[in-house]
Amino acid sequence: MQPADDGRAPLPRGARLGVDVGSVRVGLAASDPDGLVATPVETLARDTRGGAAVPADVARIAAEVDERNAQVVYVGLPRHLSGGEGAAAQGARAYAGAVARVVAPVPVHLVDERMTTVSAHQALHASGRAGRKHRSVVDQAAAVIILQSALEAERGAGVRAGEPVDPTGDHRP
Repeated sequence: MQPADDGRAPLPRGARLGVDVGSVRVGLAASDPDGLVATPVETLARDTRGGAAVPADVARIAAEVDERNAQVVYVGLPRHLSGGEGAAAQGARAYAGAVARVVAPVPVHLVDERMTTVSAHQALHASGRAGRKHRSVVDQAAAVIILQSALEAERGAGVRAGEPVDPTGDHRP
């Protein structure tokens, strides 16, 4: 690999994963190895039982990281329109920390996901899907939007998008 024109080394080739964290479901998306296009993977049920060392949904994300040889995991950070953070953002930060601990040394980054669920609902509605049928795929569609925006930011800046998550648990805003 040759360095980029600005002196920075190009990002390593490999898939990227996008994660849309909800209180009930988690949407998962993946990119091609060149990081050009995000596609839906699956919707996972949140494992909130608390008995397992690694919740089943986090373990499934880790399995996808391994299977796809992912180079980074992007987790959506649901900020308010004002840019502030509430309970949902704190939950996403905690979830990203759990993922980071399990997939280390693969980096996990938080990326702003304002309006992704709304955009996903609008896109699904425009494609002709009825509202009740949205639930099964809206989280995947939101994960695709999160990942695609991160991929575009990567291409524009030449570096990973978003805020890195410390796998040791120090995930301050």
